[in-house]
Amino acid sequence: MTWKKMTIAPDSTHHLNNGVSTYTARFDEVLKFHAPGLASVRLNGDAWHIHPDGHAAYPGRFRRTFGFYEGLAAVISESGWHHITPDGTDAYTGRYAWCGNFQCGRCTVRELDGHYFHIIREGMPAYADRWRYAGDFRDGIAVVQDENGRSTHIDATGRRMHDGWFLDLDTFHKGFARACDETGWMHIDITGQPVYNQRFASVEPFYNGQARAERFDGGLVVIEEAGSIMLELRPALHSEFMALSGDLVGFWRTQAIAAAVELGIFEALPGSDVTIAQVCNLRPDRTERLLRALAELSLVLKEGQQWYLTARGEYLRVDHPWTLSGAAREYGHYFPEMWRALPDAMQKQGNWSSPDIFGDLSSDESRRKEHHRMLQSYARHDYTGVPAAMALDGNERIVDAGGGLGVLASSLAAHYPHLYVLLLDRPEVIEQAVSTGLLSDRIKGWGGDLFEPWGIEADAVALARVLHDWNDSDALRILHQARAALSPGGRLFIVEMIVPADSAVGSLCDLHLLMATGGQERTAAEYASLMERSGFSFSEIRQLPALPSVIVGVAR
Repeated sequence: MTWKKMTIAPDSTHHLNNGVSTYTARFDEVLKFHAPGLASVRLNGDAWHIHPDGHAAYPGRFRRTFGFYEGLAAVISESGWHHITPDGTDAYTGRYAWCGNFQCGRCTVRELDGHYFHIIREGMPAYADRWRYAGDFRDGIAVVQDENGRSTHIDATGRRMHDGWFLDLDTFHKGFARACDETGWMHIDITGQPVYNQRFASVEPFYNGQARAERFDGGLVVIEEAGSIMLELRPALHSEFMALSGDLVGFWRTQAIAAAVELGIFEALPGSDVTIAQVCNLRPDRTERLLRALAELSLVLKEGQQWYLTARGEYLRVDHPWTLSGAAREYGHYFPEMWRALPDAMQKQGNWSSPDIFGDLSSDESRRKEHHRMLQSYARHDYTGVPAAMALDGNERIVDAGGGLGVLASSLAAHYPHLYVLLLDRPEVIEQAVSTGLLSDRIKGWGGDLFEPWGIEADAVALARVLHDWNDSDALRILHQARAALSPGGRLFIVEMIVPADSAVGSLCDLHLLMATGGQERTAAEYASLMERSGFSFSEIRQLPALPSVIVGVAR
């Protein structure tokens, strides 16, 4: 009898050889046989390994056992996850929250704090780094994920194989790895570089020089290693004509949402067509039409005769801590007028000049409150990981310049109990921040002008989503004031979305900034240049799982 020919019975209680049971015992569950000829079994809450004749390979029992790989098997004992040898003895003394299987002399494990790394057969770490996730080794290379949610490749010593970081990543297969960035899926080579420019909704590994890929229009194609399409397997499911038509009517969505916010629809839910019409003083027949449009946008749903908010729709209630009701009004009422001037802004002889949105807000108290409530919601959503990423000593005096209603300031104070924060913004904004109750003994408001001397001495300055509102010359003016507030060695933290230099990601947002404030999104190199030109040395970029990154500079 050879264990290599043994299979699992249909009821998973024993093993078969050519359809015949190889032993009389029955278990609650059995797994496949693995070299050196042992299989995992479970019975009445205990787990162990058996020989092909059904007899136990060792006297010990565990909570779970798994297959042997490279001579070691992962098990769960009362003290945690670890590996054993074929005779049931511990391969090492360490215990983990989870263990994988050994591949290429390395095994992924997870610590109790949730971090992953690889161990060698003796149970010791293969390197010093810790990761948010780590996959199995294949041909001496593994995928690891950093705290910012992006992945790269490492070798058996933990050294990074290349400088590429991706939203999703696979191991190498025949010299290529599947990788996904903000624009879609592709294949990369061993240096981390894309092997072609096109992006797809999905790609399969290359097989003999070709791979199946799904286009964004739903079509299936076969591509060769340079990305050229060799064969169409399925025509497009979505026409580019209709996709463009959908883009052209995007304002339908914006205006429907803005109208529903203005009419108080989201506060009136749940309710029937009739009750919502009564509460909001609307025409009943048209109320249903608006609700059906909101349902198409996944903001509400109907069960029986009642309409309810979805999880997405909850964000449009004015009392939600991350409310986007103010954003709906801004995008529905004020920004369309700004965007209408885009052709004029593009022309050499045009008369367009960037609007003074912050001056307009200062003279319109109602709009100003809603605008900063909108910014507050975005900040609450996006700034969660910023304090930790800044890696402060914790006892500094830091200026949150242009900090609005103080979301980042309060997050910093909560993360660093001995930090002192000065929230610097226009006087009317600081007045609004005071009314929110966010200021405290360690968070002081400071009304002033970002372009004029701040009159502040600090150890660090944070500029969170400030510089993108201004062109380069104005951004430099702000940075020079930040530099004046710092002694040499003081740190600057710019929190912004970084647009890639080699793709169009973020370009619509860049146009929006042009039309709304005269500002712009920037690449990492452009932010580094602004720092160098204003008395700072560019240090590093710390990426976050959320949209913004933290760009660090040091005052010269």
